[in-house]
Amino acid sequence: MLVWYVSYGSNMHAARLGWYIGGGCPPGGKRTYPGCRDRRPPSRSAAVSLPGGIYFAGESGAWTGGMAFYDPQLPGEAAARAYLVTREQFTDIAAQEMYRPTGDPTDLIPATGAAVDAAVASGRATLGPGRYETLVCPGHRDGVPLLTFTAPEGASAARCRPPAPIYLGMIAKGLRESHGWPTERIVAYLSARPGVAGTWPPDAVAALVDEALVDG
Repeated sequence: MLVWYVSYGSNMHAARLGWYIGGGCPPGGKRTYPGCRDRRPPSRSAAVSLPGGIYFAGESGAWTGGMAFYDPQLPGEAAARAYLVTREQFTDIAAQEMYRPTGDPTDLIPATGAAVDAAVASGRATLGPGRYETLVCPGHRDGVPLLTFTAPEGASAARCRPPAPIYLGMIAKGLRESHGWPTERIVAYLSARPGVAGTWPPDAVAALVDEALVDG
């Protein structure tokens, strides 16, 4: 079974997602990923927009600073990128985001499989109380379900926290790569996200985005 894995954070940058699939430690990261059992790249990708928005909260073990989460109740649209992967690959990507071991046939695979089915049927399912343990299906594309994961609570219940500059820069690269946005639109989008708004002035976001995009 194929699904669209939808990223709204750093995995919008295809090279970044490659570390989740192939394993290893990305440049500037603080975490080594085991990778997926099936290491083939996604067969397709597409720029998508989700109803709602993203916010930054918690503490990233890979980057430090706040992590991006999706909240369908926020106003506007969340820019995202959908990758066509196998259900097994989606399970392994989810396991790495949840800091669980991949490939555990006694626990994670059947639990995630059941959650995928529940999310596709009802739009939402929860694997646990932690970060990225809530699956959301915002719809379908070409008859294939779109699936992402987020925190169980929305932005209104979270203690928002600004992300690390390198993390925000990776998201900026993903927005340029997937959506083709000009720098000004990327800066406006990121500056308005809860966790960034009110903590980073737009000119600081603009300088960071400029540096990230120049570095490629």
